[in-house]
Amino acid sequence: MKLYYSPGACSLAPHALLIDIALPFELVKVDTGKGLTEHGLRFSDITPKGAVPLPELDNGERLSEGVVICQYLCDQAGRTDLMPAAGTMARYRVMEWQNYITSELHKSFAPLFNAQASKDTKALFTEQLQRKFAWVSSQLADRLYLTGETYTAADAYLFVVASWAAYVQLDLSAHTHLQAFLGRVKARPAMLAAMKAEGLLQ
Repeated sequence: MKLYYSPGACSLAPHALLIDIALPFELVKVDTGKGLTEHGLRFSDITPKGAVPLPELDNGERLSEGVVICQYLCDQAGRTDLMPAAGTMARYRVMEWQNYITSELHKSFAPLFNAQASKDTKALFTEQLQRKFAWVSSQLADRLYLTGETYTAADAYLFVVASWAAYVQLDLSAHTHLQAFLGRVKARPAMLAAMKAEGLLQ
């Protein structure tokens, strides 16, 4: 399997999960700004969406959309701790969080990374993200992870998205339960290994 990724992007979540579930894979770095892979290929020729993450399976099939990719990888490995069995309420709870992160948090960062967005637009989205992260933090007040005491694919995704705050001057330090959560996830061997492989840690 190949995993097309960009350092620190949302592809970090499936990257860490691949290490967690011990599936063999090859990393292919993508410069999303230039639209080129590390081998000089046009990424748009590989996927018209032009977005990471993108795993290419051994049979040549490719799969897009991060939360779906993470669900697929965990299912392939039979890791019901990371992604509970289909049809169970536990799985729907993980998916509930995945959808919240992708729609309410992930996409809300887009204006903050956009150099053409106005100060007023950025201020609006900063305020919205602060409220949303405050709510997420409150949900972590009495649990280690988003759905309880067990780390899941949703936790990997939240860690990655929350880490973007450092790049857009979004101060999340007041959200103490969130900060404790981020420390726990960062300390996981698979996440550390993925971050080091992407050049995010020394």
